[in-house]
Amino acid sequence: MKLLIIMKKLVKTIMIASIPLTAVAACRHQSKEEEIIPENTADVKKSTDPITKEVYTDDFGDQLEVAVNDAHNTVTVRLDGKTYELKKNDKLPEFTANDAFYQFSDVRGEVTFLKKDYNIVLFHHKKNKASSAGTKMASY
Repeated sequence: MKLLIIMKKLVKTIMIASIPLTAVAACRHQSKEEEIIPENTADVKKSTDPITKEVYTDDFGDQLEVAVNDAHNTVTVRLDGKTYELKKNDKLPEFTANDAFYQFSDVRGEVTFLKKDYNIVLFHHKKNKASSAGTKMASY
């Protein structure tokens, strides 16, 4: 009988001690979603396709790396250690690439990367235009 009472107390103690640990573990989450990268795109491919790369930095110091493959009409976007493969879209204005969830655009010097289903801008950068010190406009 004493053994049963001791076992009940031990189980209660373990249960009570595990509640805060469970609550802490349940409240931990990442601030941004993880992107699952298919295995075949994780391999580095050596190719002779014409690829242009650019790196943009926004006002918060985040960097967005964009690699455009003109032969396959694909755009590879890297942000916060995650890689996104997008297809170029000729129907939208200027330079735009998208997939089912994300959209990258470079329209009139404004680079934007957004998550479409929530309309969340993940990255925004405005390119500095070259100063037009050599050209003067006349006003009448």
